[in-house]
Amino acid sequence: MRKKLICLLVAGALPGAAFADSTSAQIKALQQQLNALQKEVKELRAQVASAPAAKPATGTAATPALAAAPVVDISSPDYGKAPARLSNDDVTAMKQQIANQQLKVDSLEDAAQTGPIAGLSVTGYIDPTYIYNRAQSSSSFLFANHESAYNYYNSTFGDLYLDIKKTFGVGPMAPSAEITLMPNRGNGITLLQNSHGEIGNNILNTAVVNVPLTGSTTFVAGLIPSFGGYEVQQSNQMLTLTHNLLYDFSDPGSYVGVGANYTKGNWAWKFFLGNEQYRTYGAVTQTGTNALGDPITTSNKIPTFTARADYTWSSALDIGGSFNIGRQTLPSAVDATTGNVTYGVGGQAPSSGGTFFFAEMDATYLLADVQYNAELDYGQQQNAAFNGGQAQWYGLSLLAHRKFNMPVVGRMGATLRYDLLVNSKNGGGGGGIALNSNGMDVNNGFGIGADCLANSKANGGLGFECKGANRQDIALDLLFFPTQQITVKIEYRHDWANQNVFLRNDGSYSKSNDLLATQFIYSF
Repeated sequence: MRKKLICLLVAGALPGAAFADSTSAQIKALQQQLNALQKEVKELRAQVASAPAAKPATGTAATPALAAAPVVDISSPDYGKAPARLSNDDVTAMKQQIANQQLKVDSLEDAAQTGPIAGLSVTGYIDPTYIYNRAQSSSSFLFANHESAYNYYNSTFGDLYLDIKKTFGVGPMAPSAEITLMPNRGNGITLLQNSHGEIGNNILNTAVVNVPLTGSTTFVAGLIPSFGGYEVQQSNQMLTLTHNLLYDFSDPGSYVGVGANYTKGNWAWKFFLGNEQYRTYGAVTQTGTNALGDPITTSNKIPTFTARADYTWSSALDIGGSFNIGRQTLPSAVDATTGNVTYGVGGQAPSSGGTFFFAEMDATYLLADVQYNAELDYGQQQNAAFNGGQAQWYGLSLLAHRKFNMPVVGRMGATLRYDLLVNSKNGGGGGGIALNSNGMDVNNGFGIGADCLANSKANGGLGFECKGANRQDIALDLLFFPTQQITVKIEYRHDWANQNVFLRNDGSYSKSNDLLATQFIYSF
């Protein structure tokens, strides 16, 4: 009876051990329980060894003496608390049970370190968003919407984000592979282009392999995001709902290629050599046709080089900067009548591409509940402006954020951001600013103004003498943090330009637009 009771106690001490997940926390808990049980077994063995041997009873053969029953005082406070006496068989059974449990713990530890799911993590978030757009007179939820257009009011939010990372081994020298997926609003569906500049429905956002070479140098290969700016893509790491103007239209995009990361002291360096931004394959441009009408093409064989440096000034302040240089392919079109190929947004560029240069500096100050960010950008692209000349842009972004506690509401925060992006030279264009054939981006407020274009056409022109718009915006956000997984954002944003470049729902153009939006983020 005692043996069965002890087995039940051991089984109850390790509930569900056979079905425990292979996580380090559970393995540690099981190991602690086993250590405690082993200690108890040693104490019980000591008690058995120290117990006095039973003496034979006296009496006649006919009437053997009975062992005197101990006198029990039921009024004593120790009544019912006498320690159980275990035999050697009971202790042996407990040792076997503990050995079995130890074997299971060892198996779990081995699976956690070397099994197929060792070093694997899957994180991410969903962020359904509701936006009111005054110029378009639209108001709707944005979530899982399949649309290849990238606008400041419909960029990398309203989507599912998955980050899948696998580390091969343990320690700082363990290589890793990391893939992020954004089925609807990531790089794959809005920006990644094939050799002919066509965008497909690709759920891949980034894909990077990191192979440490030394304690300070790591080899990197794959599809990476840009090094530019203080802002990140992920909604659950942003302090505003929408991105700043520099992130959306000035900073470079993503790259495919190889590179290296290097750290020394307070410095961190990144270097990368790859295709021109957004291209998963070398760009191919048609330059004409042969006698049979087949296309004659040229390829952009000049790679793009980008690098970044960060200096940790203190535990609160980081100062960094990046640059990018390469050759970017321009839009092209074939005249169906003449068969001639034209290049550039306005068809005025002399060649199929132009030298691209970009540089920026940014700073982040983060101390307790306060955060400040600043960024300065400058970029230029040969032959990329609307009139075929050099495109040039420069800008500024400032952000201030503070977290605090409010009665009833609890933990929350407030963010104020201001952005400026000047893109007036030669009608605008270049970088991430995509103009139409009229030299305008009526959704995002760039390019030449509608009134200047109308006056130019009235005089027989095409608007090539017009200047591009200079853009600004201010955003005010309130953030709520009801749980560690949930963030709720409310944003009011006002955008304006120095020309009539925002298309309204009635067909007219204005110099400004307003957004009112809210976003629910659940991280996992």
